[in-house]
Amino acid sequence: MKRLTCYAVLISLLATAFFAEGQAQTKEAKQYDYPIEPVSFVDVKFTDKFWAPRLKINQQVTIPIALQQCYSTGRVDNFKKAGGLMKGYFNTEYTFDDTDIYKIIEGMAYSIQTNPSGELEKQMDSLIYFIGKAQESDGYLYTARTAAEPGKLHPWTGENRWEKDPDLSHELYNSGHLYEAAVAHYLATGKRTLLEIAIKNADLLVKDFLLGGLKYEPGHQIVEMGLAKMYRVTGKKKYLDLAKYFLDLKGKGVRGEYAQSHKPVIEQDEAVGHAVRAVYMYSGMADVAALTGNKAYLNAIDKIWNNVVDKKYYVTGGIGARGHGEAFGDNYELPNMSAYCETCAAIGNVYWNHRQFLMHGDSKYYDVIERTLYNGVLSGVGLSGDRFFYPNPLASEGQHTRAEWFGCACCPSNVCRFIPSIPGYTYAHKDNEIYVNLFVESETTIDLPKNKVHLSQKSNYPWEGNTTISVTPEKTAAFDVLVRIPGWALERPVPSDLYTYVKPERKEVEIQINGKPIEYTVRANGYATLSRQWKKGDRIDIVFPMDVKRTIAHDQVKDDKGKVALERGPIVYCLEWADNDGKVSNAVLTDDVLVKSSYQPDKLNGIVSLAMEGKSTARDGQNNMVEKDKKLTAIPYYAWANRGAGEMEVWIPRTTEYTKPLPAITNSTRAKVTSSKGENASLAKVNDGYWPKSSSDRDVSFYALWPAKGTQEWIAYAFEKPVQISQASVYWWDDRPWGGSRIPDSWHIEYLDPNGNWVQVKNTTAYSNEQDKTNTVTFETVSAQKVRLKFQMGKDVSVGIYEFEVK
Repeated sequence: MKRLTCYAVLISLLATAFFAEGQAQTKEAKQYDYPIEPVSFVDVKFTDKFWAPRLKINQQVTIPIALQQCYSTGRVDNFKKAGGLMKGYFNTEYTFDDTDIYKIIEGMAYSIQTNPSGELEKQMDSLIYFIGKAQESDGYLYTARTAAEPGKLHPWTGENRWEKDPDLSHELYNSGHLYEAAVAHYLATGKRTLLEIAIKNADLLVKDFLLGGLKYEPGHQIVEMGLAKMYRVTGKKKYLDLAKYFLDLKGKGVRGEYAQSHKPVIEQDEAVGHAVRAVYMYSGMADVAALTGNKAYLNAIDKIWNNVVDKKYYVTGGIGARGHGEAFGDNYELPNMSAYCETCAAIGNVYWNHRQFLMHGDSKYYDVIERTLYNGVLSGVGLSGDRFFYPNPLASEGQHTRAEWFGCACCPSNVCRFIPSIPGYTYAHKDNEIYVNLFVESETTIDLPKNKVHLSQKSNYPWEGNTTISVTPEKTAAFDVLVRIPGWALERPVPSDLYTYVKPERKEVEIQINGKPIEYTVRANGYATLSRQWKKGDRIDIVFPMDVKRTIAHDQVKDDKGKVALERGPIVYCLEWADNDGKVSNAVLTDDVLVKSSYQPDKLNGIVSLAMEGKSTARDGQNNMVEKDKKLTAIPYYAWANRGAGEMEVWIPRTTEYTKPLPAITNSTRAKVTSSKGENASLAKVNDGYWPKSSSDRDVSFYALWPAKGTQEWIAYAFEKPVQISQASVYWWDDRPWGGSRIPDSWHIEYLDPNGNWVQVKNTTAYSNEQDKTNTVTFETVSAQKVRLKFQMGKDVSVGIYEFEVK
């Protein structure tokens, strides 16, 4: 473990962004790098009550269950089969399943830096042995091909190596995660076992692409980031050259915007396509820009960053509006219930913004990092560390639940590797300046050019605004301590006009040095610069105002119109069913209501909750809206879905105009629903009483028959007793152009006659069958206890139903 001291500085950027300390970098290379250096996570010890327990849970719960899943699902066996250690063939669903092993190894390596574990080291040794056996003699490592059954390649895998990587083979994506794991393992243990495997693989890539001239671009980016890490730790510039080579292949790929290949990277100015691929690419571009001085790359990602923060960033810190393609949407397209906000995308956004900070030194990047960390990332893992979200929506009717694992398991394994790296985002330094970026009870020692400075924080952030920083230099000397003043403390929730506060009221952040208040100026870069001759025993006291803020979205975000989100400090809140009598979608919070905060030590592992006097709405039998007073309770967004499935809302209507009143009770809403497809969790949505605004309204739930296509199906209602009916209405779901559900070819109504036969009603009007419309038919009155909607799906398409009603 002696190597640990030598490489501690290097590790920080290998876990969180990176700065130059490679072993054998050339003189040419040393003139370029990030101007700001982070303090390595191994040099920052968290002692707080918020993050420190999460790091412990990640090591003791999340990593072990992720590893167990990799064994039980056959991911580890794929390596054994490829290496001839067991019989059989590649037998998991995805070609990128290898990366779950790599990411877990990376997480283990980070974790043992702060919490040494002989058991984790042994487990890594075993996995690395299997990986080494699976590697082909020339360095190729891809179990989907090596362990494939003869004549039965995975459909995503090309007949020749690399040829389908621009599409879906993920060969280069697998290599990228291999490199990240190898470097982390080497720096954690000093062992070269996995690093040598990675070097052999990277040399093959150099041979085939950089020297051999292959022009297959990486379809799923990350190999660029991995190659930058390999360059740092080996000093082999060919790896950096290859990273740039891959980036410069973008612009004519088969997947277009989906894989950010619609334009050359230096011409891109808007975030499009698959969100995880995008932020990994932007991070790789930042690395190459820093290490080569390429300003064209930097100019491009600066423009893209502005586009994201100005128009495509969720208040919870998530990115990626569309489930189809796991992608960014159009400008200001930020739906709530259908928000994708993949956990991996939030993690990747932190990677990217940290690199932006290291390049520019502006606190606006940390405003994004902090919001994303405390909300968009944390929501992806349950409080117990063993349940996960893949998408992280901002509204739910109970259809969203945390899962133990996923077939596509990128998010849980990404959590494994990211959580232990969080201490490395706390501090940074440049020349004679120390940056304090996150406020977490912690301690560290920072090497300045001519001094060592020990810092320790005492804080109960994010619940309390009081933070004390003890500054202990090795010798009395002049240097600057730059304290980040969060945007939310300056009445600016995000560094754009995408979100603003209702009735902003600026309260000064109080700063004292050695018990005496000081006057300070917040620089344009968002920092309060404290310059003085620092000596042992000096103390900085900071008091952040922790008032509850009401946040509103830009007028062009139509899904948030007339609504408000609640924030306190860096925490975004939500209403959840468990605290609000099971119902929150019909809530209203007017602007004049006082919101009170209180710490609840025994609730959801300890939180500050918000209480307020709100209203609930419902419709009576005449369809009139009825309001009632209702006490509302809000919890941190990251903590939702830890008490079972139910309704949740981040954006709360400010008036009844924008709420969803509880529907009136009718024969249809009381009916028992059955379907030709049997039980389905969403079947109850067809008679919940909520009608959509359009056939693609993603804020109203629907019943989907996907993946069924082209067949005749039915949905039936059974009433408590026979009822007289003469009209039926249905609203169809239609997800064109991206999805596969369409308006059916035809539909009609049937009832069960006294003889037990299904009989078609005698319609008196035509069956309308249109998109974005309630389709209604009238018919001769019948008395029936059972009635059904029967429909014919079009060829090769499916059907979805928002609502079905009979009168």
